Amino acid sequence: MKTLVRGGRLIDPAQRIDALRDLLIENGVVVAIGEHLTAADARIVEAAGAFVAPGFIDMHVHLREPGQTRKETIATGAAAAVAGGFTAVACMPNTEPALDSPTIVADVVRRAQAAACARVYPIGAITRARAGLELAPYHLLRDAGCVAFSDDGATVASARVLRNAARYARDVGGPFISHCEDGELKGDAVMNEGVNSARLGLEGSPGLAEDVIVARDLLIAEDTGKPWHIAHVSTARSLDLVRWARSRGTAATCEVTPHHLLFVDDRFEDYRADGKVNPPLRVAHDRAALVAGVRDGTIDVFATDHAPHGQDEKAQLLSIAPVGFSGLEIAVGAYAAAIPDLPLVRFVELLSTNPARILGVPGGSLAVGSPGDVTVFAQQPWTVDARRFYSRGKNTPFDGMTLARRALATIVAGDVVYERGTVLPHRPFVPAALSPLEVH
Repeated sequence: MKTLVRGGRLIDPAQRIDALRDLLIENGVVVAIGEHLTAADARIVEAAGAFVAPGFIDMHVHLREPGQTRKETIATGAAAAVAGGFTAVACMPNTEPALDSPTIVADVVRRAQAAACARVYPIGAITRARAGLELAPYHLLRDAGCVAFSDDGATVASARVLRNAARYARDVGGPFISHCEDGELKGDAVMNEGVNSARLGLEGSPGLAEDVIVARDLLIAEDTGKPWHIAHVSTARSLDLVRWARSRGTAATCEVTPHHLLFVDDRFEDYRADGKVNPPLRVAHDRAALVAGVRDGTIDVFATDHAPHGQDEKAQLLSIAPVGFSGLEIAVGAYAAAIPDLPLVRFVELLSTNPARILGVPGGSLAVGSPGDVTVFAQQPWTVDARRFYSRGKNTPFDGMTLARRALATIVAGDVVYERGTVLPHRPFVPAALSPLEVH
């Protein structure tokens, strides 16, 4: 099987390539980069006027399976991923039951293989049932396919438990990923604490609820030597704490979502839940700090925190509606809208090179011998219509917005799985982590 991506501007930060180049993939692996390549019997992907990048990887998504398939399944989430230009996703463990046993993780891997769309990398729980009490079996979870560990959706409340977990998992590959919210400071908040929450009479969560946990977890990372990743950073002070930890030699990374880069806490005027999310949308000062953090390199990763829900759930009263919304299918355009002048090399680094490096998964480069995972995207205006999402979650605060950048084609292991608006029939593929052809 051969696929030739022809005529595009290839951007590969890992190889320091930013030039018009053709790309040839054979048997799932990149075999040539050059000008005016030809290949008999190859599937041709015309990329003239577009950008060609190593496949985008979203290291923070919620696929809801097992247990919440009314919201999303591994198959529908993987389809949404490739429709958004992502060749791989890492799925969080807050499922029902949680991803806290090798049997459950193996089933996720099997279902992802059967879906044969985007690659799916499970993230195992830090504690059993994400209850913050008993440590999960990290070595067994890693052997079953987990690439990182998190209790995302919940914060490990006990510093003692978390420190013990980090010490025990120090020799297990993959970072710990922190969801940073102090439950006591947050209370029953539905939005950010500030002028808008006071004016609307709604309970708010202060930025301090995030900051104190970021500080605690980065100190535990320094103490234990465990690589640490801070999920969905939303405050200026949290970014300063990441900078401080790194200055002390701590292996700390962090991510930002499209909604925290674009929106602030003024989206609740009609008391609708479309903008309800954890951590909450903050204020202009925080948003400006996040944009600056992307520019100066403090932020390592763009991650969507794709969190699909049923429309009936999000239509409930703001106080009881669930947090989060779908993000995979708007991400490429939303990030470009947030920082339209961001250099494309940096854009690709945040969406591909860095997630692959942090998670330790194949990809992040199109060097010869690398997985044939490719994202083709372009400056092409389009209007978000959530009703047309492949995801089962049709809620997003981006609905109706016109975005200037979009994915045109997504190629996984040499298979064109998405092209110009349509997820295509495709053959099953061997997960990258298991295929000897794709080790590099």
